[in-house]
Amino acid sequence: MKNRTPVLFINVMIIAACGLIYELLASTVASYVLGDSVTQFSLIIGLYLSALGVGAWLSKFIDRDLAARFVDVELAVALCGGLSAPLLFLAFSRLDWFRLFLYLLVFVIGVLVGLELPILMRILREHLDFKELVSRVLSFDYLGSLFAAVLFPMFLVPRLGLVRTSIVFGLLNALVGLYGTWLLRPLIRTVSFLRIRAAFVILILIIAFARADALTSWTEDELYTDEIVYATSSEYQRIVVTSGRAGFNLFLNGNLQFSSADEYRYHEALVHPAMSGVSPARVMILGGGDGLALREVLKYPSVKRVVLVDLDPKITSLARTFAPLAELNAHALRDPRVEVVNEDAMIWIARPGQRFDAAILDFPDPNSFALGKLYTTRFYRLLRTRLTPDATIAVQATSPLYARRSYWCIVRTMEAAGMHVLPYQATVPSFGVWGFALARFRPFDPPDHVGVPARFLDDAMLASMFVFPRDMAPVPVEINRLDNQMLVRYYEDEWRKWS
Repeated sequence: MKNRTPVLFINVMIIAACGLIYELLASTVASYVLGDSVTQFSLIIGLYLSALGVGAWLSKFIDRDLAARFVDVELAVALCGGLSAPLLFLAFSRLDWFRLFLYLLVFVIGVLVGLELPILMRILREHLDFKELVSRVLSFDYLGSLFAAVLFPMFLVPRLGLVRTSIVFGLLNALVGLYGTWLLRPLIRTVSFLRIRAAFVILILIIAFARADALTSWTEDELYTDEIVYATSSEYQRIVVTSGRAGFNLFLNGNLQFSSADEYRYHEALVHPAMSGVSPARVMILGGGDGLALREVLKYPSVKRVVLVDLDPKITSLARTFAPLAELNAHALRDPRVEVVNEDAMIWIARPGQRFDAAILDFPDPNSFALGKLYTTRFYRLLRTRLTPDATIAVQATSPLYARRSYWCIVRTMEAAGMHVLPYQATVPSFGVWGFALARFRPFDPPDHVGVPARFLDDAMLASMFVFPRDMAPVPVEINRLDNQMLVRYYEDEWRKWS
């Protein structure tokens, strides 16, 4: 047994990596389907850590057959953790009490993982000095956690996806359990029975891995009404395209970004008020990797150069190569006037560089703090350094009807950053009434004509967009700053009512 102790420490590292991966998986799935990543990660990490404590406490009641119980715990973790991602996706689509299921699953996995190390330490205590035992076990535990933390965002999610990652680490736990029947053979009375159970768990997980694409499609089919025609995971998000009778739809992390049936209303409203009558030569588009805002910008003959900055290269690649989207955006990303930059917009605008005559800000809604930073006074002040004094800015600003405080928070934040802002709104059937903000650094009048042909927008419609009814009128709000992110809190609170 003593000669096998070093191998058991390798098992400790694997166990720690698996435990952290399950925690990250649950947090990521929750942020995908529920939004507000900071809240989800905070709650799940806190619950998981407390469950580890419960598991450690419960371990004292396990007095007999420690080696066999260790194998049992590994197999239970393998099943619960390995199937956690597909179970969570499926539960979200089918259960009204999804949050309770999520937290129960996290708690169960945490308790099981909390049992592992105390049992293993008690097995090893007869072969090592206590001080040496604790230092080695904790060292390998922390090394395993570091290994998982680095691998998860950089390789596992973009290459394997959440479902396969979940199953792979479940298999690792099951293999640790199976190998444990050899390592701990002198301490186990019912080896054959344990090996049969381990083989059964491994078989289930191998089948799940082989059917991972079908499993992912099955769980996602439950989430989306229309047929899924394209799906992939990037380093940053889950990308899904569905197709139905009305056209196709793009979803990021389960949130609708546009419908091909009516996207022109949104993009014409976003772009043309900022472009008409000012003849910009150099335009920046921040966000908008689908190329649809770019399509509208390129209609203006004055435009000589456009820089499109979007974080996710898989989105801009989709806009170039996915035939229905490339046709919809009129192959805008292949225009020689266009430069595509795949980078965080806040980092990009902070660098010195050429100044632009217009900026179109087509970011996703501020449903997380990572996105909320793109609507802060800090961001807008950085933006000013990359614009000419007479530049025009257009910002998508969520719905002034469904998220009234969120909308006016964006407007007031832009004003607090030194901009003169004209709020406006348009109706997009897929989203309802949608809000925008038009801004410059000097006082200006609303635009009075549309400079290019459009499907939705004409001069009369343009004028009407700057009129707000009483139920969308301004309300008192706080400014969205980098250190408070009030906008994200407003957004989560308001949209939760409509979910």
